[in-house]
Amino acid sequence: MAGDRLVRTDPDSATEANDPEPTRLGSSSPRHGKTRGRMADEVHATLMRELMSLRIVPGARLTIDTLARELGVSQTPIRDALNRMEADGLVVRVPNAGYRIPPQITRDRFEDMVEVRLLLEPAAARRAAERATKAQVNELRRMIDEMAELVEGGGQVAYGDFGLRDAALHDLVAQAAGNELVREALARLHAHVHLFRLVYDTQVTFLAMGEHEEILKAIAARDPDAAAYSMRQHILLSRDRFQVLLDRAEASAASADET
Repeated sequence: MAGDRLVRTDPDSATEANDPEPTRLGSSSPRHGKTRGRMADEVHATLMRELMSLRIVPGARLTIDTLARELGVSQTPIRDALNRMEADGLVVRVPNAGYRIPPQITRDRFEDMVEVRLLLEPAAARRAAERATKAQVNELRRMIDEMAELVEGGGQVAYGDFGLRDAALHDLVAQAAGNELVREALARLHAHVHLFRLVYDTQVTFLAMGEHEEILKAIAARDPDAAAYSMRQHILLSRDRFQVLLDRAEASAASADET
């Protein structure tokens, strides 16, 4: 929903006396005439897309007033969406100053997140190969096809959309496994949000596509071993890709500290 007017606030240039202007979203907005819950869901999806595409950068300031004006909605769905993001640790409330986007994940947090995913997601893929319905397999196929179109289209907004669909794809695999506790545990990680916030790099999306195809092929073939293996390989390869990006980000931060 975001357009070209989004301003990427640079938190490094801010001081206590010169606080950055609130991040502004584009002209596209949720449609009127929807229920409060539906409107809040659309606002939430918009903010998550902007977060994952790095159009809203770590350290940026968000205010309810600004977001309501930019998205053309009342303050209520904005507040609902931000409260949800705050509960998930994706924004931080600042007294008398709105909200701020927290820093990117640390290396330790990154490694812990990968470890949890390796414990849970291959097992979920194994169960999905045994339990997935035909409708769920078809939905996985549709999701992957949509993601392929986003990769072909390119661009920063498409990158954020890809991240959202990537998270939804992994959630559907967990849902197909039939274990809601595992699904809830994975959802609380917000792994894809944190990974895509590390950097804007379209190579990440391109390489993930083939791995998603292997996971789907194994689930559709009702091959539990292949499904578990494909998911494990996907997580390990994703770890390696983002490890390089994390190294780069840390090196850049260290260089900035020295100047």
